[in-house]
Amino acid sequence: MTVNREIRPAPPEDRLVPRSPAAPAAPERAPQARAPEAELSAPRRRRRKRGRLSPLTRRILALNVLAIAIPIAGLLYLDDYRNNLVESRLGALRTQAELFAGALGTSGVAIGPQGEEYLVPETVRHTVRRLVDVSKVRARLFDADGKLLADSFKLSGSSGQVEIRVLPPEDHHNLLGNLVADIYDWVVNQLPGRRGLPLYREAADQKAADYREAERALIGDEMTMVRSDGQGGMILSVAVPVQRYRQVLGALMVSTDGRTIEDSVREVRLAILRVFGFALAVTILLSLYLAGTIARPIHRLAEAAERVRRGQGRKTTIPDFTHRRDEIGELSGALRDMTQALLERMDAIERFAADVAHEIKNPLTSLRSAVETVARIEDPAQQRRLMAIILDDVDRLNRLISDISDASRLDAELSRAESAPVDVGRLLAALADMHQATARPNTPPIELEIALHQRLEVMGIEDRLVQVLRNLIANAISFSPPGGRIRIGAVRAGDMIRITVADEGPGIPPDKLEAIFERFYSERPKAEKFGAHSGLGLSISKQIIEAHGGRIRAENIAGADGEPTGARFVILLPARERAR
Repeated sequence: MTVNREIRPAPPEDRLVPRSPAAPAAPERAPQARAPEAELSAPRRRRRKRGRLSPLTRRILALNVLAIAIPIAGLLYLDDYRNNLVESRLGALRTQAELFAGALGTSGVAIGPQGEEYLVPETVRHTVRRLVDVSKVRARLFDADGKLLADSFKLSGSSGQVEIRVLPPEDHHNLLGNLVADIYDWVVNQLPGRRGLPLYREAADQKAADYREAERALIGDEMTMVRSDGQGGMILSVAVPVQRYRQVLGALMVSTDGRTIEDSVREVRLAILRVFGFALAVTILLSLYLAGTIARPIHRLAEAAERVRRGQGRKTTIPDFTHRRDEIGELSGALRDMTQALLERMDAIERFAADVAHEIKNPLTSLRSAVETVARIEDPAQQRRLMAIILDDVDRLNRLISDISDASRLDAELSRAESAPVDVGRLLAALADMHQATARPNTPPIELEIALHQRLEVMGIEDRLVQVLRNLIANAISFSPPGGRIRIGAVRAGDMIRITVADEGPGIPPDKLEAIFERFYSERPKAEKFGAHSGLGLSISKQIIEAHGGRIRAENIAGADGEPTGARFVILLPARERAR
């Protein structure tokens, strides 16, 4: 009859030591109290209500708006542009002043009784007035002594002089427009270039000494000045000497306000602000869209993770954003895989706990029955037989608990241990030598079939790989018939190392080739003592091999007639790449 096989696990290192009935039980340690703040701070932070805009959305908006606000602020400064306009306007004023001065030096000069030349006040007033009618600038003429002879903003008549004031342009703004204009003027006045200008002052009785440029013109030099009118505007003036045959007869000062310059700068600023407003609107919309594509999925993933944390994993579906093909899609896929792995691990723990309870219950039931029976009988022979049963059950429980303990902490050990290069050929040769040295009579010999010309190295934990191979060898020994042989081989198969352990036993039922790797599956040879194995050997071996990134399977060796002539376990492990 063909029987199934199960790995014989290595002898457990830890033995259960029965506790004396008189020994007091160790008191249970109360769980250490945790600070309420430490327990509640993280959940409260996670359950904090979101505002209309998430913190991530606000950060994206702030960074994007700041990115366009900084260059726009630099463009609004426009200091170089204004200076160029001022220089251009001063150049035009200088040209006008030189033309006016030439005309005055030709038509407004008279010769005195002693042959001296001087400017005729009435003549130069009319000349100045006619000259500035077209240019719309203000012209003031001072004689050689610095006395004001003519001012284009003052007319002389029978009733005296009449002062002319240029009215400001008509204000067509509404209340909102005036508010915007006032805010604009206030902001412009705060710019550094507007604070360094001297203030324009005009005395009732003007003299050349009131103006530096006029004083310089009286000594034969030209000079320009830019002053502030105290209301955010500028006064530009140019003073040139009025000469006749290189004799300075007076000084002509031509001035105008900077309204045209400010209007030009204002128009440029408004054009920049219009572009900025459009760019700002587009930036805000794009930022909200970007934040929506980032913050909203992350928030949904965080809410789903929070529900999983609260124990609602089976009722929670992690949103699937893997179609995005970006980092959020990768995060979504990782969370979905992690949640699925967590649920599978929980299911495995539940099944493991149920299997453990079932497997422990069997020897406990037998042990209880034997203990109750031995107390009622008086026959010494029967008592000795029952005591032997009790000892067997205790040994079985000890072995079962040791194997369960090893299986339960295997994952943690495999995750903490560091992998190292393992020479599979050397490892198999060492196991074969150890088997030969410790073999008992009638123990089947081991034949090695190792490809010595190939590099057979894997990255792994040597002790655990030894545990797997020893279990497979022990399992093959237990199923080998008298005179049988065990063949162990290792060969390179592409990027994998293929290890085989074969025997000449009865083989494995075809429908049990997968079931033998399940926990607590145990079907041993009839000659073997019942309860000698826990049924965890092959399950532990599969767990170790898969933790190394490999695979393990069982197969039958078919004979010429198609009947099994033995069983073979095949292990595939990733080969170690040669270091460069």
